Amino acid sequence: MHAFTVWAPAASRVDLDVHLSTGDPGADPQVRTAPMERGEGGWWRLEVPDAGHGTDYAFRLDGGDPLPDPRSAWQPHDVHGPSRLFDASRHAWSDGAWAGRDARGAVVYELHVGTFTPEGTLAAARARLDHLVDLGVEVVELMPVAAFPGRWGWGYDGVDLYAVHDPYGGPAALQSFVDDAHARGLAVALDVVYNHLGPSGNHLHAFGPYFTDKHSTPWGQAVNLDDTGSHEVRRFLVDNALRWFRDFHVDALRLDAVHALVDTSPTHLLAQLSTEVAQLSRELGRPLSLIAESDLNDPRTVEPVEAGGCGMTAQWADDVHHALHALLTGERQGYYADFGSLSGMARTLQEVFLHAGTYSSFRGEVWGAPVDRARHRGGAFVVCSTDHDQVGNRATGDRPSATLDDGQLAVAAALVLTSPFTPMVFMGEEWGARTPWQFFTDHDPELGKLVSEGRRREFAEHGWDAEEVPDPQAESTRDASVLDWSEPGSQRGARLLAWHRDLTALRRAEADLRDDRLDRVSVAHAEDASDSPWLVVVRGGLRVVVNLAASEQAVPVAGLGAGGRVLLAWDGAAVAEGSVTLPGHAVAVVRA
Repeated sequence: MHAFTVWAPAASRVDLDVHLSTGDPGADPQVRTAPMERGEGGWWRLEVPDAGHGTDYAFRLDGGDPLPDPRSAWQPHDVHGPSRLFDASRHAWSDGAWAGRDARGAVVYELHVGTFTPEGTLAAARARLDHLVDLGVEVVELMPVAAFPGRWGWGYDGVDLYAVHDPYGGPAALQSFVDDAHARGLAVALDVVYNHLGPSGNHLHAFGPYFTDKHSTPWGQAVNLDDTGSHEVRRFLVDNALRWFRDFHVDALRLDAVHALVDTSPTHLLAQLSTEVAQLSRELGRPLSLIAESDLNDPRTVEPVEAGGCGMTAQWADDVHHALHALLTGERQGYYADFGSLSGMARTLQEVFLHAGTYSSFRGEVWGAPVDRARHRGGAFVVCSTDHDQVGNRATGDRPSATLDDGQLAVAAALVLTSPFTPMVFMGEEWGARTPWQFFTDHDPELGKLVSEGRRREFAEHGWDAEEVPDPQAESTRDASVLDWSEPGSQRGARLLAWHRDLTALRRAEADLRDDRLDRVSVAHAEDASDSPWLVVVRGGLRVVVNLAASEQAVPVAGLGAGGRVLLAWDGAAVAEGSVTLPGHAVAVVRA
């Protein structure tokens, strides 16, 4: 017995197609169509005695074509085909002893299931979990797994938000992945996209007012959070989040581009979500984290709801990335225009945001708000030296390893992993992966042609040769983006991997590095115009000493006695009273 339900407030009739077995193993299922009963609030319902786990079904609105369930948990026939019932309670969980993990301060590892391994499945990713444990990872963040059209893509064009992309293995594979991760002491974060749906396979318009013209976003119509019918749309999103925590034992959600969740209602969706997730956390007896990607540079995102904030556990802080990337590469185009100075790097390491109520030349206006260093904690801000956006949204998907030498990669890793923030590593970064990570899709030919032409036209307008921009629809673009697992075994890859392992181990061992009080962090640096740039980050009794020059130099370190001790160094370090001598492009962590 299963009770099918669907919200379709404007429909005058809803029929249910149920695909039932005939009992003959070689025969196609029999499709039975029956009218559903209208209930309160635009909800329709029908009980089917012989339906259960594995039953395929679809809805017909006012005699139209069959459509998948907006809350489908399983889409084995692509996003346009019928849905399939999934009984989440069938999984025999083995993580009863798992106490959970708060994401703040944990070492996060961002991975894309489809390119993390050649197989591109959750099962294949499970086989690599021990690599992450050895690396010192504490939270595995999966880029979006919600069902999207075709075989592969980034996942940000998902259209069935309750389903797990079937080529990844479907919903049961996600449960197994989380269970195995917990067995190894790894928490799991899931990247979810609530601000828009993809351009192909989005059937929500047919069911109800899921979108509104009241606001606009970069993707067109806004998700309806404050217009007629928004109560059920908000429930659609909040219920989705609660389900990942409850039925899939996920520990954290990374919420994509929350600045595009336009909501003028008295209680912002994020505040509602925070309140309901906190209640579920109390019921489950383990921490549940919400990590927002926000472009607003506004600490209110992580302020408690009762204090007028959005109640997020943490938020991404892209200014730290921008400052570090521009400083190391010298790039100043686009949003890097205001970044790249030593003073800017120092400011973000101490105050999180460079633009904090100051003028952004890229945006052409005053942007952001300051962080209160005495009150806000560094763990509430997720930082990185690279991520999927910062690589994949480059014309050719080139990683920092294509531009920087190994010493500069080591510097970037040290500044992130010894910071007072929540550090994040992008898959392959730990061994300086040479493989690019490019933008790839698998749309139908008509839409795919538009995407390919638009991608090349966009970068041609910014000075790139259009022929150099990989075709997103080409299978070779996806294949080129798959990690090469032979690289960590090379001499170079093994050295960088060991460096990352040593940094995460040092972070665990040293209380000063785990201390996320921002008002206890200070940064000294050379003059911005210096020909011999250097940086020293004070972390309690430790000093992270960086030589950014290409040649050896003695970096001045205030308060360092002759008895100072090197805890970790790239290419060696010599300590003297008041200074540390480092080779070019090198870094050392020293106890003063």
